[in-house]
Amino acid sequence: MDQSKAPVLEALAAYHADGQTPFTPPGHKQGRGVDPRVRAVLGDAVFRSDELATSGLDDRTSSHAVVEEAQALMAQAVGAEHAFFSTCGSSLSVKSAMLSAAGPHEKLLVGRDAHKSVVSGLVLSGIRPVWVDPQWDAERHLAHPPSAEAFEAAFAEHPDARRALVTTPTPYGTCSDLAAIADTCHRRGRPLIVDEAWGAHLPFHPDLPTWDMDAGADICVTSVHKMGSGLEQSSVFHLQGDLIMPEVLRSREDLLGTTSPSVLVYAALDGWRRQMVEHGKALYDDALALAHDVRGRIARIDGMRVHGREDFCGPGKAADTDPLQIVIDISAWNVTGYRAADWLREHHRINLHLGDHRRISAQLTHADDPTTTEILLTALTALTALTALTDLAAHAPQLRTGRPVEVPSPSRLRLEQAALPRDAFFGPTEQVPWEKADGRIAAEMLTPYPPGIPEALPGERLTAEVLRYLRSGIDAGMVVPDAVDTDVTSVRVLREE
Repeated sequence: MDQSKAPVLEALAAYHADGQTPFTPPGHKQGRGVDPRVRAVLGDAVFRSDELATSGLDDRTSSHAVVEEAQALMAQAVGAEHAFFSTCGSSLSVKSAMLSAAGPHEKLLVGRDAHKSVVSGLVLSGIRPVWVDPQWDAERHLAHPPSAEAFEAAFAEHPDARRALVTTPTPYGTCSDLAAIADTCHRRGRPLIVDEAWGAHLPFHPDLPTWDMDAGADICVTSVHKMGSGLEQSSVFHLQGDLIMPEVLRSREDLLGTTSPSVLVYAALDGWRRQMVEHGKALYDDALALAHDVRGRIARIDGMRVHGREDFCGPGKAADTDPLQIVIDISAWNVTGYRAADWLREHHRINLHLGDHRRISAQLTHADDPTTTEILLTALTALTALTALTDLAAHAPQLRTGRPVEVPSPSRLRLEQAALPRDAFFGPTEQVPWEKADGRIAAEMLTPYPPGIPEALPGERLTAEVLRYLRSGIDAGMVVPDAVDTDVTSVRVLREE
């Protein structure tokens, strides 16, 4: 196929040139009906290109196959057999993949460090999860993806499990040994689904971690808006092999997806694929060199430890790590990453990828350059200078919380799955004070965000340690947005007879 083509972008340009007059949605009619105050912020081009995919870019029967050709080009570009665009984010794509993998009450092996979208898929589908424990770094209180040995053991205990699902890279950039996990699955004739939301860029440079399709995964879900040049909500799920049929995956996506996909998202996906094929290697040569330089300069800032392969990779840890995720441990200051991230936004107008109880993280992409990284380095240097002040409380009271986050040991963080997620979520519930929720079965997700990995999920039995962790985390700046009570002073649990 001709990878210099961009079918969606070309069809959009032709639509503009043709001067067609729509009597279809969108109702703003190429921006003519939009409030001028809205256009002043968003611009005219957004609305001019917000058109229908059919009866717009293509005719009523999609005879020109504009989107289908763009998807085929994407599949060829990354070495997959099929690619499907989603304009509802990878949260929808991963649910579609799960529904194509197993049905109600069937077992699915799932890494317990899964994103909340996976838990939502369990709630919607009624699939019975068999949790596979991540590799816990007890020293740093951080989870790396599960090992192949952990999946092997889970299959041995649950030979009736239909599929396996693993998340890699994690939001911290750490990666599984996917080839070994895929082999574990395929020896049993079971497909492997990979939530690779943070890895859309991986196919386009040999010095990045192994791309999932190259490692043998059957379905791979990527969020192009995270590490690529896609608009928010742009996602692609890729398919290869014969363990999951493309028509099954397409039908599941059709079940969940919108009937009004965004041409803007399609067009950006189309253009990003062409950009990566033509210039990706050079762009990531520069990005990786820049990341190496930034890592070295941050490491020389007093009190900051930049995590790399020496910390994250090795026996009992991750198989690889993405160097574009700049993860910085600031625990030497007794300052949480939550407070540090808030201070950097307020005083230096930068937004970090994530902050947790002891770390902050900055995500670099091919779009960064020395101008943006100098802004980051200047802000981090200012933060260091502030923490060095003897009268820290007077200068920056928001940085200190007064109490540390009470992080349990890895074994105490792991909760018992006492009921199916769907049964707990839709069952009879009540709201109880957090102090009285010890031993009760959660009926909601409790998810520190970012990175969006639930600490407790529907059907898990809550413990005092986990509840204290969440409460102390919120006091220190943690956000738990999906709880009914976002301060977690009370918790939604299954009602007990």
